Amino acid sequence: MTTASVASTHDTNFAVPQWLDECLIADRINSESPPEQDNSLLCRAFQFAYELHQDQYRKSGEPYIAHPVAVAGLLRDLGGDSAMVAAGFLHDVVEDTDITPEEIEERFGAEVRQLVEGVTKLSSFNFSSKTERQAENFRRMFLAMAKDIRVIVVKLADRLHNMRTLQHLKPEKQQRIAQETREIFAPLANRLGIWHFKWELEDLCFKYLEPEAYRQIQALIAERRIDREQRIEQVVEILRHRLRDMGINVWEMKGRPKHLYSIYQKMQRQNKGFEEIYDIAALRIITETNDACYRALAVVHDAFKPIPGRFKDYVGLPKPNRYQSLHTTVVGLTGRPLEVQIRTLEMHHIAEYGIAAHWIYKETGESKKVQLSPGDEKYTWLRQLLEWQNDLKDAQEYVESLKDNLFEDEVYVFTPNGDVLPLTRGATPVDFAYRIHTEVGNHMKGARVNGRWSVLDRPLNNGDIVEIITSKNSHPSPDWLNYTVTPSARNRIRQWYKRSRREENVARGRELLEKELGKNGFEALLKSEPMQVVAERCNYHCVEDLLAALGHGEVTLNHAVNRLRDAVKTLQPLEEVEPLSLDVESQQCQFSLRSSPPTAENDSPIAGVEGLLYYMAGCCNPLPGEPIIGTVTRSRGISIHRQGCPNVEIVEGARLVPVSWNIAESNGRAPTYLVNLQIEVLDRVGIFKDILARLSDQNINVCNAGVKTSSGKPALIDLGIQIRDRPQLEFISNQIRKMSDVLNLRRVSELNEGSV
Repeated sequence: MTTASVASTHDTNFAVPQWLDECLIADRINSESPPEQDNSLLCRAFQFAYELHQDQYRKSGEPYIAHPVAVAGLLRDLGGDSAMVAAGFLHDVVEDTDITPEEIEERFGAEVRQLVEGVTKLSSFNFSSKTERQAENFRRMFLAMAKDIRVIVVKLADRLHNMRTLQHLKPEKQQRIAQETREIFAPLANRLGIWHFKWELEDLCFKYLEPEAYRQIQALIAERRIDREQRIEQVVEILRHRLRDMGINVWEMKGRPKHLYSIYQKMQRQNKGFEEIYDIAALRIITETNDACYRALAVVHDAFKPIPGRFKDYVGLPKPNRYQSLHTTVVGLTGRPLEVQIRTLEMHHIAEYGIAAHWIYKETGESKKVQLSPGDEKYTWLRQLLEWQNDLKDAQEYVESLKDNLFEDEVYVFTPNGDVLPLTRGATPVDFAYRIHTEVGNHMKGARVNGRWSVLDRPLNNGDIVEIITSKNSHPSPDWLNYTVTPSARNRIRQWYKRSRREENVARGRELLEKELGKNGFEALLKSEPMQVVAERCNYHCVEDLLAALGHGEVTLNHAVNRLRDAVKTLQPLEEVEPLSLDVESQQCQFSLRSSPPTAENDSPIAGVEGLLYYMAGCCNPLPGEPIIGTVTRSRGISIHRQGCPNVEIVEGARLVPVSWNIAESNGRAPTYLVNLQIEVLDRVGIFKDILARLSDQNINVCNAGVKTSSGKPALIDLGIQIRDRPQLEFISNQIRKMSDVLNLRRVSELNEGSV
């Protein structure tokens, strides 16, 4: 199909956008222009995608080409280069047609191929899958971002257009895609500073995940729009004259309504009704220079009374996503609070488009690639995510740390030299020390905050000046893990202990594995190919590293044995059955892997105790999803504990029984398990009722409850609840923690062992 025929095509269900129509016409007029020109690349990419998707249709009934054209348009509006917009046209051709990446490179160059291939790989990820696979998906995604950060921007544009047309899918698919978008892609858009994408993604997720609340807030905002616009216009008129009298040039000054989801979040966080939320709209002032921003701030504060504690200077201290602006809240004409944002035009572009406002180009041969600069502080968060990929072996911990980092709220603290360091809110001097350097943290003796000695578990505040005191003889304490909040600090503390006790951990790991597999042929097994495969699949270089991880508890015994079973089955002939045999160094090595898969006759939730009396240990109350171990008691059968429970540490090795959770639960209603929570809250009327309401919403039964109060202090609520598994516990714990009056929540047991 020629450019002319495509440009003149007007499908009844698809209209070529004006920008693309102009591009096609311009290319037709200048058909003799060299192919490397931007206009030619875009037209060739569109023609190719048009032909390949010609007989494909979306769920809405419109031609499929409408989707890549819309994605390319979004990227063009962001200011993307020709390769990036071309990738928008072609991002689905490898996945949905017979075209290979090699053909993409041959037609459009290596740069376009890399972008298309990167987006295709991201499209295959399932972020709602099992934790281990989910962690691997995250690792691959951030590696792709590090190679060329444009890959994730193309993916965000793809996701935004899919969310805009989500109404054509089935409700269950709408929920799954919206949940994934809220948890992963909206925070990524925020981290990249693409506010324009972030707010629309959040509002669209809100529409499908909480449809009733979405419609209510939408109606309330529309109902009061005229009154709100009149009030802001009066303020604008007052400020316009005053700013002009002060000689301050203003590019733009107008009201900006907050997006629906941010209003809903504020209502939930502060436990307020819509009528109690006053800053539904903000006034934005765009000036010429940084100096003009601060002068405009003085004019605003002179004209309207500022509200104490509501001023934030993101010009002097930009957010990690490069956002800069002055924020202040003043009392408006009607006595209601009004938020005012003041920024320059450049800051405004960065606030709207984030990384897309200033692409980082680096010449590599004849092509240009957007790369991560190693010294660029703007992308510290991405470098940390890449570091964690090597440091955090446990999939659950990696996924939790990743999501915490994407959503984290930050504080800004100073070194004694005046350098600013961003840290996760709640970070302590220990986190600060490891943020400076691993060795500073490993040899920290104490800390001074604002010139005074500070306890190490004190959370840091914005503006604190922190000085770390070190000593050659100092080393990390296990107690630090109880109050460090940054994954990098926690991981480096664990690494120090693993290195300092490596021989002990290796010996313990060997002992655990030998008891599980038996002594017969064990030494030969450790040198076998399947064992090396297991080590590599668990992200360790050699078998000894895997044994050390087993001894330290970083890898569970059940996980290693299951991986070994899979490796042996893969490497041995299919007709062989247990006992499994391997030819290792010309010797026959036989060993048996004990397993008890659930059957129709055995519907016990615990594998490994078939036909035996067992019970759940009250000292740690294990849940499905947590690694467990059994101990043989004298009179009550087998006691099931969480691995790492202090009571298990004192049990003789011969009394330990390897057990695991059955994948298949019993027929009928899934069993539940007792979990004790202690919640520290501000003592106000109705807080206990609000917590119980959240439990009721999730159909969680409360077995026992108690409240302790004392004058002038937070109240303590003790709850015993019935939980299905660890994911349900984590979900309801997060829901309760988000309540504005909840100060702390922890899981407790008879040993009072601490938080989840």
